[in-house]
Amino acid sequence: MTTDDGIRKATAAERRAQVAMYSSLSDGQWDAPSLCAGWRVREVLAHTTMPFRYSTGRVLLGLVRARGSFDRFADRAARRDAAGTSPEGLVAALRDNVDTAWSPPGGGPLGALSHDVIHGLDVSVALGLDDRYAAPERCALVLSGLRPKQLRLFGVDLDGVRLRATDADWSYGDGEVVEGRAQDLLVAVCGRRQPAGRLTGPAAGRLAAGSPG
Repeated sequence: MTTDDGIRKATAAERRAQVAMYSSLSDGQWDAPSLCAGWRVREVLAHTTMPFRYSTGRVLLGLVRARGSFDRFADRAARRDAAGTSPEGLVAALRDNVDTAWSPPGGGPLGALSHDVIHGLDVSVALGLDDRYAAPERCALVLSGLRPKQLRLFGVDLDGVRLRATDADWSYGDGEVVEGRAQDLLVAVCGRRQPAGRLTGPAAGRLAAGSPG
């Protein structure tokens, strides 16, 4: 079992990889659509770095203005910050917080890693850069923390399906086997669309869902 310290090191490694990825992007790529519905690449990074740029008070105020909906608040914040902050500023916010210990409410260190890895895939897969920047071990670590409640939130039906990673020691569920790389399985269980042919098995088509963002 990976310790909290090990998870934090994985999170720092993920952030360093994302700094390298975002630093390599062209102007056109910053405005390209991500896998997260309605968000371009710049909105995804604005959202990823929001925990480093927003105080608790600012988050609470935003929630009040969004009538208690975190999704509405997060969407407004991502769009506003992407419009008002340069790509260089967003990358700097990520670079300056590579080792920052942050966790979503109730999520712990694995919640922070999951947040970063999933949104990193939203960009790297959409831009065709995932072979360079997605790490199987980090994707598998995030997969290992998924529970039925979380999967239901993503709206993915895995009844009668067994997921099995081809590049990591991870599997989940019982039934018809669906295989793919850990990153492809993670994208699928999070409800994101991805290029065809990345998953194999009779039930692979069931995982082609729209993105909740």
